[in-house]
Amino acid sequence: MSTTRTRSLRARGGLSLRFDVRALVVVVLLLVAALAASVVLIGTGDFPIPAADVLRTLAGGGNAGQEFIVDELRLPRVLVGLLVGASLGLGGAIFQSVSRNPLGSPDVLGLGQGATAGALIMIVLFSGTANQVALGALVGGLVTGVAIYLLAWKRGVHGYRLVLVGIGVSAIVSAVNGYLLTKADLVDAARAVVWMTGSLNGRDWAQVWPLLAMCVVLVPLVLGNARGLRMMEMGDDVSYALGVRVERVRLLLMLSAVLLTAGATAAAGPVGFVALTAPQLARRLTRSPGPNLVPSMCMGAALLIVADWASQRAFGADQLPVGVVTGVLGGIYLLWLLVTERKAGRI
Repeated sequence: MSTTRTRSLRARGGLSLRFDVRALVVVVLLLVAALAASVVLIGTGDFPIPAADVLRTLAGGGNAGQEFIVDELRLPRVLVGLLVGASLGLGGAIFQSVSRNPLGSPDVLGLGQGATAGALIMIVLFSGTANQVALGALVGGLVTGVAIYLLAWKRGVHGYRLVLVGIGVSAIVSAVNGYLLTKADLVDAARAVVWMTGSLNGRDWAQVWPLLAMCVVLVPLVLGNARGLRMMEMGDDVSYALGVRVERVRLLLMLSAVLLTAGATAAAGPVGFVALTAPQLARRLTRSPGPNLVPSMCMGAALLIVADWASQRAFGADQLPVGVVTGVLGGIYLLWLLVTERKAGRI
């Protein structure tokens, strides 16, 4: 790596920190974009609030009406969007790094479909409450992730085998989801379809706190193993030689990614393609090797908030779920990625 892009900070006791200047700039800009879009999104709706008034209300200086709209109605939705986007971006970066494949994301591997299956079981078979549906999605995603890992295991879990097994599991679970919908009555089917679209509509503090707690636990755990993840991109043999406990680190990171993805799906439904596109866009912006975990988190948060704002501005508040917007944009990106990979001879 060029020395013009890398800087080192030295502290007392011989500790030092190396960082990529371009990656740091990208992270700062993405954070600013995500926060700015959040302020604009909070002010968007049937009762528009100027950005200055939003900031004043967040600081505790708004009137009673503004405080109710901002603090109780719109701020939780935005926080859920930021957390869901960050979780999906980080989970996607982990899976793409572990599989060493740009298509190795939770969307392609079937984790979203697995979480959807868990939610549909609670909706269709048990007419579950919102909390029970969220728990079902979390369990469904976790069970699907474990199944993919076990089926892909053969003296370790490697690249294309993980992707191929994930695609197969995704197809099976999608068929199960279709069957569950055919067995549902009209009310439950309509409720299930709305959930399956992926939306931030109606999200409140009940969705914020569990997802925030999960991120507080899992994000430091993942970042603490970032060095091992980066070493594994050079191959298992090299990683073993460098002292990385490959299977232990791989299992820990994949479990964390599954929980992040399932938790995000439980909070907002299966929001498509954020986990696929965020790590790739972050890598292209930073031009840095390695998994780019923090840039992927920031990119995912910014993408989801901007997509939600765009859906409200283009179609009116609550008329178009954010999952539709990310699905359209992500589908276009996936087609472009497939064409690029084919031209490069990698698929």
